[in-house]
Amino acid sequence: MLVDSYDRVVDYLRVSVTERCNFRCQYCMPEKPFSWVPKENLLSFEELFEFMKVAIDEGVKKIRITGGEPLLREDLDKFIKMIYDYEPSVDLAMTTNAYLLKGTAQRLKDAGLKRINVSIDTLKPDVAKAIAGKDVLKNVLEGVDEALRVGLKVKVNMVPMKNMNFDEIIEVLEYCKNKNMSIRFIEYMENKFASKDISGVKSPELLAKLKEHYTFEDEGFDGSSPSHYVRMKDAYRFGIIEPYEDDFCKKCNRIRLTAEGNLIPCLYFDEALSISKAIKSGDIKAAAEVLREVVRTKPEKNRWGGEDGESSSRAFYETGG
Repeated sequence: MLVDSYDRVVDYLRVSVTERCNFRCQYCMPEKPFSWVPKENLLSFEELFEFMKVAIDEGVKKIRITGGEPLLREDLDKFIKMIYDYEPSVDLAMTTNAYLLKGTAQRLKDAGLKRINVSIDTLKPDVAKAIAGKDVLKNVLEGVDEALRVGLKVKVNMVPMKNMNFDEIIEVLEYCKNKNMSIRFIEYMENKFASKDISGVKSPELLAKLKEHYTFEDEGFDGSSPSHYVRMKDAYRFGIIEPYEDDFCKKCNRIRLTAEGNLIPCLYFDEALSISKAIKSGDIKAAAEVLREVVRTKPEKNRWGGEDGESSSRAFYETGG
């Protein structure tokens, strides 16, 4: 079992398989040129799998595949199957923009993937184009439908932004409810790579808008999830993620691995230790020691909203958000 110095059990590993993305979302990296890390700098799926075995043996019970956009990495389903075949009980999930999901959902499900998270910030094609930097909505919605058809559970994330999509929160929630998908509203997370024109929406304003249409009650946090949940009168639940609130970090059970082998204790921290050398040399014991050290030094809370305004210089597309 992996336990940090604040007595939090760390059993959730987020694995970025690539920093490449086919979107240029306003809140992530709207001005980043389309480029990629040289292949020789990335851990191969076989090398990543060697570390997955270490993590599982040390107590990791949930693995989420992220990016960039993970579906840009060829043969992703084979990597997922490696993990599933090693330990079928691991909760295997993936975060994707769903643009390429229609043609891959069945293979991913067959490989052992259980769930996906998809960002749907709008149901209007022109707004989706403005947010993502290209015409994407048709592919995304078709990908979601295919994922549901093959039996994958789908959770939707929406980042409400003033003067962009805040007027659609009811429509997006109803879209999710009608398809039996849960939705989480995520407060915009400030970062230096995002567009300077974004104006986020805080949860009090979001809830006030929702109260114009629904009756609901707050159910609080659900386990180690970063979101607190709200139950509507008809029993449908939605979540809200408030990264600037102290409660966001209290039960954090996550660490992150980049495609280049950097193991990161917190989303908004630059500190990391590399497992690349150990894994490439076959030193499994050394890789396990790095894992335990990163867990041991995991910070109590993130750096959002600190008195000195400090925040990480690492981009979300490197760590998978």
